[in-house]
Amino acid sequence: MVNEKLQSIVDQFVLEGPVAEIKPLGAGFINDTFKVNTIGDASDYILQRKNKTIFTDVPAMMNNICMVTEHIRRKVINAGGDPLREVLTVVKTKNGKLCYQDAEGEYWAMCVFIGHSVTYERADSPALCYKGGQGIGRFQSQLVDFAQPLFETIKGFHNIRWRFVQWDESLKADKAGRVGCLSKEIEWINSRRDEMLGFWQKVETGEIPMRVTHNDTKISNILFDEQGEVLCVIDLDTVMSSTSLNDFGDAVRSYTNTGAEDDKELDKVSMNIELFKAYTEGYLSERRATLTSSEKEWLAFSARYITYEQVFRFLMDYIDGDTYYKIAYPEHNLVRTHAQYRLLQSMESQYEEMCDIVRQNSY
Repeated sequence: MVNEKLQSIVDQFVLEGPVAEIKPLGAGFINDTFKVNTIGDASDYILQRKNKTIFTDVPAMMNNICMVTEHIRRKVINAGGDPLREVLTVVKTKNGKLCYQDAEGEYWAMCVFIGHSVTYERADSPALCYKGGQGIGRFQSQLVDFAQPLFETIKGFHNIRWRFVQWDESLKADKAGRVGCLSKEIEWINSRRDEMLGFWQKVETGEIPMRVTHNDTKISNILFDEQGEVLCVIDLDTVMSSTSLNDFGDAVRSYTNTGAEDDKELDKVSMNIELFKAYTEGYLSERRATLTSSEKEWLAFSARYITYEQVFRFLMDYIDGDTYYKIAYPEHNLVRTHAQYRLLQSMESQYEEMCDIVRQNSY
């Protein structure tokens, strides 16, 4: 039986066939997602309620997605590929808009469902890491000549200078009364401040160029075919302009951790250098020709930068009284801070080897 409210929302969009059923899909932390199955041979669809609290201008975000996917679509067609499987297809409303706003003010968007596809929750083998790197590298390469301005969907994302403004305010305010017990952890952040700002300054001056980036490069955001080959990158809500290195660094942080992001057993946490090598090889197989020498020089460092930022954000949220990240217990953000710091230390101890791997695969 089709939910009447959801059916009324689906009815606002241009579909190829009548709806058979609408059912929840996945358990996302940000958006509510539904699979819309149609009758017969017509396409099926993905319907999402976009989180307007996190994404404060959903129409602008959807315009980003539309511009980027149309650019990729042209590339896929010119290469003789399948544009219905190798790039997301945004479905417009009956009045030609990219999203629909319901009576409660919630925003809904739709895209064509790509069937006979596979996703993975964890990149737990070198082969899968290689394919993940290939997927993100290809996505970036397809957009290397994209020249239109993109809306900043999340303010200051990965901008460490802006994060430090927040940091200084958090330490001064000490809203949860925790600063006095965190001298060791605060020193972790402050001791690396100049190094991280120095990296970001290279982005600000253009030495490291701004590109179109995905900004959420976990393996579950890459769609594979049933033979294990990359189809396309999905979940494009955070697509905006930044440095390509942010996507690389975030993927390394996600893919190569031998422990959990909130692991209490710190001895389990480290960066697996073999998984780093596999991801780097896959990524550079698609990007080596379109990265500048400066981007290649700082590619390995980006993993340290993004992991440092995550240590920073978990600790800052703990200082603020746990207002951003969902927690399962009172010390959860502090546990996350320690686990990510251990990962950062592992990266720092293997940094020269990481740089060697990048150099070996850059030319």
